Amino acid sequence: MAEVKLAAQVRTDFGKGAARRARRADLVPAVIYGHGAEPKHVAIHNHALMMALKTPNVLLRLDVDGKDELVIPKAVQREAIRGFLVHVDFLAVKKGEKVTVEVPILTEGDLAPGANLLEHLLNTLPIEAEATHIPESVTVSIAGLDAGDSVQAKDITLPSGSTLAVDEDAVVLQVVAAQAEAPEPAADGDASSEG
Repeated sequence: MAEVKLAAQVRTDFGKGAARRARRADLVPAVIYGHGAEPKHVAIHNHALMMALKTPNVLLRLDVDGKDELVIPKAVQREAIRGFLVHVDFLAVKKGEKVTVEVPILTEGDLAPGANLLEHLLNTLPIEAEATHIPESVTVSIAGLDAGDSVQAKDITLPSGSTLAVDEDAVVLQVVAAQAEAPEPAADGDASSEG
């Protein structure tokens, strides 16, 4: 997993007005929590943070007043319509520390022939992994699965050092038969009668 280094400025003013001023200056207000320490309020350049957050569960090394902080994103708030970053909560982590995160589930292969549909019951898989080795995703083979087949959490091969943080019998994916549309009944009086 890649580590991204970003510069962060300490914020000393708080509230809606201060947050709006930061956003106008192209900065995203953020807070760093964790390890029993007082929360640190920071601001990070919008574009750099947005690009870093394109990778799920990215490990960030924030340079806060010349001191490095290892963090992972915990909650990202975006503006509803345009999607720009409004606020980010970070969890401070240390090398070797285990964290629980949700990683995207990717599929590979083709279902068995027929009109079957793949239903995702979980789009992400909760796992516990070392903070510096969080996988970007997990891949599940669906090759040859037919209607009625399912994939449980325990069937997914996890990267080394990762463990499930969900019931191993939880169904992640299932294959269902496509529902055929019922033919519309013919209207009685279609044939015109002359009389």
